[in-house]
Amino acid sequence: MNHKIKIIFLNILGFAVIQFPIQAQTIQKINLRQAIDLSIKNSNNLKIADSKVLVASADVQEAKDRKLPNASVSASYLRLSSANVDLKSSQASNRPSPKVNQAVYGIANVTMPLYTGGRIKYGIQSAEYLEKAAKLNVENDKEAVVYNTIQAYTNLYKSSKSVMVIKENLNASVQRDSLFSRLEQNGILARNDLLKAQLTTSNIELSLLDAQNNFNIANINMALLLGLSENTLIDVDSSFVNVTQQLKPFIEMENMALQNRKDVQAIAFQKKAAAVGVKVAKSEAYPTIALTGGYIAADIPKLITITNAINVGLGVQYNIASLWKNNTKLTQARAREVQLDGTESLLNDGIKLQLNKDYQNYLFAQKKIDVYEKSITQATENYRITKNKYDNNLVTITDLLEADVSLLQAKLNATVAKADAALAYNKILSTTGTLSK
Repeated sequence: MNHKIKIIFLNILGFAVIQFPIQAQTIQKINLRQAIDLSIKNSNNLKIADSKVLVASADVQEAKDRKLPNASVSASYLRLSSANVDLKSSQASNRPSPKVNQAVYGIANVTMPLYTGGRIKYGIQSAEYLEKAAKLNVENDKEAVVYNTIQAYTNLYKSSKSVMVIKENLNASVQRDSLFSRLEQNGILARNDLLKAQLTTSNIELSLLDAQNNFNIANINMALLLGLSENTLIDVDSSFVNVTQQLKPFIEMENMALQNRKDVQAIAFQKKAAAVGVKVAKSEAYPTIALTGGYIAADIPKLITITNAINVGLGVQYNIASLWKNNTKLTQARAREVQLDGTESLLNDGIKLQLNKDYQNYLFAQKKIDVYEKSITQATENYRITKNKYDNNLVTITDLLEADVSLLQAKLNATVAKADAALAYNKILSTTGTLSK
């Protein structure tokens, strides 16, 4: 009887130590859909990706601004020391030269590009393609965030179910120890058999400690992922593991992956931008023509005053050195095209390989569920038969304890298998780029 009190005391003490932080937490029931929405809303990765889209949009606007005229204004005040002024005009030949010691002038220039060899047009196209690629990368990152949330939610579900199953087994083991203790005191049960049963209970307690620790870690990870306080205890909705899913034929899913994956679409736009980059590099060999206009005003006391000096004309600029210098920008642009072609091929091969793995893993997970459900029935019947035999002194307590452990393991395996199957299905959706839908 004293051993029974000791077991109960240790049990309560162990739960108190483990669950004390949890009892101070706020319990919040969150289903999988709510978890996904919260993770998308609070994801730091998506915030970084959104900022990249803003940068790409600014690059587009910068490229468009190059079509607009450039204007500049400058003014200067000069202080001169003993400047020699020699006026050559006939009217001033008999006059003494003025002493000039200061000058003020201002210049305003406006330049409107008329022809740049396509640099501006291609620059805008390239920036727009890269902006679209950046937006698609955000969607691809969103898919990753959704899958990570589902994975974390599944891990939290598995750890919580493990704690529940082990607790049930521990309670049954403690009750069995109490019965065996009375039998041992009455001389019906050998002391060694009681110790074996108590050792099994201790091992279950250790398993519970480990399961509870895994649950606490999974809960904190889930809370931080959702942007909640780490003191929040998340109550998992287990309905998601019972949803029956039907897979489409593999060829159809492979085509879906190649069509729907945002990273594949992003690379397509990056390739378009690279192709435009080749045109930009080629345009370096063409001259630029611009419409120019300006206004000049100047005042040199005692010498000259200039106002309303307006000029309008055409300006042509051509880099003659491009005739004999290698166009390294063109070489770089073409190399970038080749690089993106290789990246696209690697990505497509990786998607096909990953989808094959995911497809096989899901089929394997479904088969495991069938096997583990049968194993529960078998383990339950085995424990019943072994218990009857033990009650009739036909088997040893070791056989009974082994049957009990087998039943516990079968329950845990079945619980984990259902969650793994649900996760495997969502992994297929992630690989095909349809998870967020």
